[in-house]
Amino acid sequence: MTPRLAVVMPVLDEAAGIEATLAALAPLRARGVEVVVVDGGSRDDTVRRASALADRVIAASRGRARQMNAGAAATTAPRLVFLHADTRLPVDADRLLHGAFDTGAAWGRFDVRIDGSHPALRLVAALMNLRSRLTGIATGDQAIFVRRDVFDRLGGFPDQPLMEDVELCRRLKALGGGVGRPAFLRERALTSGRRWEQRGVWRTIVLMWRLRWRYWRGESPQALAEAYR
Repeated sequence: MTPRLAVVMPVLDEAAGIEATLAALAPLRARGVEVVVVDGGSRDDTVRRASALADRVIAASRGRARQMNAGAAATTAPRLVFLHADTRLPVDADRLLHGAFDTGAAWGRFDVRIDGSHPALRLVAALMNLRSRLTGIATGDQAIFVRRDVFDRLGGFPDQPLMEDVELCRRLKALGGGVGRPAFLRERALTSGRRWEQRGVWRTIVLMWRLRWRYWRGESPQALAEAYR
C-alpha cells in the first residue's frame, strides 16, 4: 500500500543520536507514515543503527540536497516532509500535516524550538519563526513539507552545498495559482542547539545572517559553504 506521507531524513555520521531520533518517529510509523533515511557515506555505525528503526535506509552521494532528493525518489508517498537528523517533529505531526495538505497547502513548515542550555536560544528560535513568516522562507530546521507533484515540478532541491532549503522556498514562492503560499504551522519542531553552542551562539547568529545576506546578493553557494566551514 502506498503511504500517504513520508519522512525523508538525510544523515551523515549520526550514530550517537540516530536511534533516539528514529524512535521518536515510531508512533508515526505505526500510523502508516514511511520513514526513509538517506546516508551520505557515514564512517560510523549510523546505517546499522538506523536499519531497524526506519522503513528504508538508502545510500546517496554526500550532500544534503542530493540525499533528500534521493530519499524523495525512493518513496511513492504523495506528501513529503524533510527532517534533519537532530530535529524532532511534534507527536501528532502526521495529523497536522494532513490537515494542512487537506485544506489546500502545497508546502509549508513548522515553527521551531531550539533545545539547548544557552538562554539566547529561545530568542533565536523566536526570530527564526518571525523571519520565516515575514519572508515566506523556511529553513531545514523547521521541517519543510511539500506535495510531491509540486516538489517534482521544481526538480526537487537544487544541487548546491548550502542554502538549498532557502532556494527551494524561493522557487516554491514563485509558483502561481496559490501554490506558492506556504502553510506556517505554529506547533513546534524541536531542533538541537548543538550547532549554536559549539560555535558560540552570537557568533553563529552573526555568521548565518551574513551568509544569507551574501546569498541574496548573488554569491555562489560554493563560496558560502566554504565560509560556513
